[in-house]
Amino acid sequence: MNFALYRELLAVRPIRRLLLVGMIARIPHSAAGVLLTLHIVLTLDKGYAAAGAAAAVMTIGIAVGAPWRGRRVDTVGLRRALIPSVVSETVIWTAVPHVSYEWLLPLVFIGGLLTLPIFSVVRQSLGVLADGDQRRTAFALDAITTEMVFMIGPAAGAVVATSGYSVLGLTIVGVSTSLAGLFLMWFNPPTRSATQTEECEADQRHAAEVAVVSAAPAHLQEAAAELVPAGVHGGPGLRGRVAHNFAWFTATVAAVFAVAAGAGMVLSGTDVGIVAALETGGHQGEIGIVFLFWCAASVIGGLIYGAMHRPVSPIVLLLGMAALTIPMGFAHDTWSLALVSVLPGLLCAPVLSAASEKVADLVDEDRRGEAMGWYGSALTGGVALGAPLAGVFIDGVGSSGGFVSVGVAGVALCLVGLVLQQRRRSRTAA
Repeated sequence: MNFALYRELLAVRPIRRLLLVGMIARIPHSAAGVLLTLHIVLTLDKGYAAAGAAAAVMTIGIAVGAPWRGRRVDTVGLRRALIPSVVSETVIWTAVPHVSYEWLLPLVFIGGLLTLPIFSVVRQSLGVLADGDQRRTAFALDAITTEMVFMIGPAAGAVVATSGYSVLGLTIVGVSTSLAGLFLMWFNPPTRSATQTEECEADQRHAAEVAVVSAAPAHLQEAAAELVPAGVHGGPGLRGRVAHNFAWFTATVAAVFAVAAGAGMVLSGTDVGIVAALETGGHQGEIGIVFLFWCAASVIGGLIYGAMHRPVSPIVLLLGMAALTIPMGFAHDTWSLALVSVLPGLLCAPVLSAASEKVADLVDEDRRGEAMGWYGSALTGGVALGAPLAGVFIDGVGSSGGFVSVGVAGVALCLVGLVLQQRRRSRTAA
């Protein structure tokens, strides 16, 4: 292991600034979920089911919007791609706390759809600014800072909402996120290397030449035919264009997305399981102790993984995290639950770091923003699935059911992935 990689990485000013901006920009939205839930329950006097439905609607919006937002970064550049988010964040989250529940639902969907794509932008830019062992360390640091954000944001949101300031809190979320977007536009971290940028500009110039030729009279088109390469006029059919646009989506990339979904499912299910286990035992005031152990273990695991010389398969890391989550269902008090949570926690940041690194390695820069968007959608989809899955088993068999259900589901997903991966290797060898 080489922990000096962290010092070398943080000595690079653009990387250091990107990680800091990414961390600060994530804090408001990490608090938004708790603020929204408690605003619906406490201020609008609705139940937790209604709050859960609103969270699901927002999650669907994020999952639908992430690939599109990532593709916009690829095609028009970061600054232009962020304009809708910068405008909508303030408008949506300033309006949300002042409307009825019926109007709140479409607003949070639009808010999710146009949310500032900070997670995918940071990952995409780190893939450009760092390579080799540095890239692994960079993604590990990103996962670590994300853990730190989720130590700060939800707790701050809960304090603000329970103090009766959920309206102010949601407004601050929108305004501060827009300010973070403006700063990101000013900073404008690279989302593709210099070579890829030059190729993109050349493609744009050529497209403009083709457009001029296509608009010209027929006799001028014949004279300028050499500007248009063979096949442009006929062009591929719709199916061919779709196939070309998703050429980056290989079986290996799909496997990484499955890992992201599995990680989100296990993490969100564990989150719900911790709350249920302590609330059932009348120890809800000690929830923070377990989360502190769980998240701190993730930070330590991320630091270790980022200092390693060789990558570890994200499927193997998820398999370990899911399997080690199952014993949490057999903890009998706060401290035993906190201690058992350390083992799966150690693998949390490494799973997310390894998956991000794998996407950056597999997908070319010109489509990486879109790929990172789909990666975010897979992670978000897993988060949306994990909580209700755990909830069903918690209601049916008790608080232990949440940990066991998502742990077993995660293990099953990984085993299927490993079998498919082995078959693919066998076919390639043959």
